[in-house]
Amino acid sequence: MSDLPDPHLLLDVALTIAREAGELLARGREGTVAAETTKSSPTDVVTALDRASEALVAKRLGELRPGDGLLGEEGSDSAGSTGVRWIVDPLDGTVNFLYRLPNWAVSIAAEVDGEVVAGVVHAPTLGATYTAVRGGGAFRDGTALTGSTVTTLAGALVATGFGYLESSRAAQAAVLTRVVPRVRDIRRMGAASLDLCAAAGGLVDAYYERGLKPWDHAAGGLVAAEAGLRVGGLHGRPASEDLTVAAPPALFGPLTDLLAEDPPADRD
Repeated sequence: MSDLPDPHLLLDVALTIAREAGELLARGREGTVAAETTKSSPTDVVTALDRASEALVAKRLGELRPGDGLLGEEGSDSAGSTGVRWIVDPLDGTVNFLYRLPNWAVSIAAEVDGEVVAGVVHAPTLGATYTAVRGGGAFRDGTALTGSTVTTLAGALVATGFGYLESSRAAQAAVLTRVVPRVRDIRRMGAASLDLCAAAGGLVDAYYERGLKPWDHAAGGLVAAEAGLRVGGLHGRPASEDLTVAAPPALFGPLTDLLAEDPPADRD
């Protein structure tokens, strides 16, 4: 489509709306917040503010980008008619948010004809906003990101996360027992979008996780890729719900080789 918008303009829209949603969540967090319901398991919680944030994002996108599609964690799913689809996690890190831990964010990505071209991960409590445009680099509050310079797995601080189903957690724990002795240490911070951005900024050296949905990795995955990291799965496959790995090129191969050992990290 010749009339598709400049990704930088889409980034501006995402940034504006992410900040508005972040303000809504930060104000809401000043009061009492409780789990309203659960999704895949009793530990997979949803608050009223998750839904309020997604409603705000949907409303503002309808005003600023009428006709675009929207895929949101809390149920928004429309194809649109413009070739642009927004992929939104209105509150990534809900459990952190519930417990007043700072690692939570609003994640908004713009996908054009199936390719993510712009992304924002906005973390108000951390005072950090990560942005990327495909081919234009990745930034934290205007500072360019280039990932970690660590080249050996033994020296790598690796972030990961766990699913909500008991069976998934058991399988992931089995993989973790193989990974822990081979790396410097493990971090579990509880928000996939921010884990990807942490890897992009060198706050951790690499990241892997099974079970991510598109809204979990769309914006953060672009930030990581634009910071120079390889983002993918095992055996040359793309990042997906099976497994998402983000690491500098020197670490990606050794880490994915380790994750491919039995039991492989891309199956339960």
